[in-house]
Amino acid sequence: MDSKDYDVIIVGSGIGGSCAAFALSKVGFKTLVLERGIWIKGDEHDWDPKEILINKRYKGETPLLVKQYKDRDFKELYNNEVVGGMSVFYGGAVMRMREKDFLHWPIKYADMEPYYTKAEELLEVYGEMGNIPGEPQRSKPYPFEIVPLTPPAERIYKAADKLGYKPFRLPMTLNFGNTKRPLCIKCNTCDGFPCKIGAKNDASTTIKEYNLEVKSGVIVKKLIEEQGKIKSLECIDKTSKETFSLSSKLVILSAGTIDSAAILLRSSLEKYDNYPLTGKYLMRHCNAVVSYVFPFKTNPIQTYHKQVCTTHFYEYHRDKLNTSTGIIQDIYTPPSVVLRHFAPTGLKTAASIMVAYIQNLLCIAEDDPQLKNQVSLSDKSDVYGIAMTKVEHHYSKNDCLRRDYLIDKAKKILRKAGGLIPNVLYIDSFSHAVGTLRFGEEPKNSVLDKNCRFHGIKNLYVLDGSFMPTSSGVNPSLTIAANSLRVADYIVENEKL
Repeated sequence: MDSKDYDVIIVGSGIGGSCAAFALSKVGFKTLVLERGIWIKGDEHDWDPKEILINKRYKGETPLLVKQYKDRDFKELYNNEVVGGMSVFYGGAVMRMREKDFLHWPIKYADMEPYYTKAEELLEVYGEMGNIPGEPQRSKPYPFEIVPLTPPAERIYKAADKLGYKPFRLPMTLNFGNTKRPLCIKCNTCDGFPCKIGAKNDASTTIKEYNLEVKSGVIVKKLIEEQGKIKSLECIDKTSKETFSLSSKLVILSAGTIDSAAILLRSSLEKYDNYPLTGKYLMRHCNAVVSYVFPFKTNPIQTYHKQVCTTHFYEYHRDKLNTSTGIIQDIYTPPSVVLRHFAPTGLKTAASIMVAYIQNLLCIAEDDPQLKNQVSLSDKSDVYGIAMTKVEHHYSKNDCLRRDYLIDKAKKILRKAGGLIPNVLYIDSFSHAVGTLRFGEEPKNSVLDKNCRFHGIKNLYVLDGSFMPTSSGVNPSLTIAANSLRVADYIVENEKL
């Protein structure tokens, strides 16, 4: 790679890294984004369920080693690796945390509110004001107005409303209003899929729209620290397997909650007081999908319907458990080819037939930060000679209590909508992973300061979900984006690059 003098190198192109790159590049900082993944292809296979969900078209070469639930051993888990990170595959739901969700943070909701607004503008969010129970204070309305409910979403909305659960329109980042870009066609290949037409306002859209400088196919092996500063980044070109170094005045880790922690663990930072907390307190929400079989086809036209949410129970456990409870929202049903593939032998045909009669709700429950839930390094090395990453996570009793409470309410909604036969699937992905490099006031109880700078290293910041000391009960994407914009402002005002 050509040697250039960069003001800032950002490791990772997900929603945190791309928002930081946008904000810093805009004011003239020479910024480079490094991404280990590839650009999505944007062809017909990106909406092929078999290609994306079964064959894992974009999975990386190096799996995580994961131990969860009652596992005795670590098992391999492969993740997608693309420019734009996990946001490329998300369903576009973006919600603000509540004021009470900030009780154990070193900043308050008021500090974040202007940046929530900026993030919603950057991501072109559509939503409605004034109809959300417990909605936090807003300085501006959503940039775009809501679109009509599709039939499956309307079914859920009416059922929840009849039960008094106060449903509302889920704020989303899909493009229904900006005619300068491709508009969403309301297909049913959104959650878990890249958008082949570019109508999902994910991190890769921000990167392309603002022409940010990105080098894909680059692995950051470790950071080289000297006398309280990061002097260089040791990198590997995935194509040639060659090792090279890059340097910049400022380094921002945005590789994601798991990978950012792993990079720091590989970087020989044991002398710092906050090092023992590096990789600890991993959270990911305690989620479940509640499904019901209906006596009719629930989505015969195969349209998008992730449009409805309820936060009616959000504060139910606050006084007793010192956390939110969480939310319930609409979510799509995987295609028949996918259900058939993963169904047990003997049930594959039945699964592929019944899929047309299923409708689901997603329960997102807040989970507790636990010291034992962590990212660490394995003795094993990957194909690039880098220590593999181990992830250990187990839910607390209170995590499951909150989740099960939401499951009960979701069942009532689906029964009221006409569902007959229930099923519950517990979710074990790390798509909502947060918390491994928590921010705070002191190195003894946090890895980062309140502006997400690594305690003791002047030119190292971390801008992804790892900074969060609690998970709240909503998708973390908007909070990650808002925090990146907040810290970018701090960098512009305080770093003399």
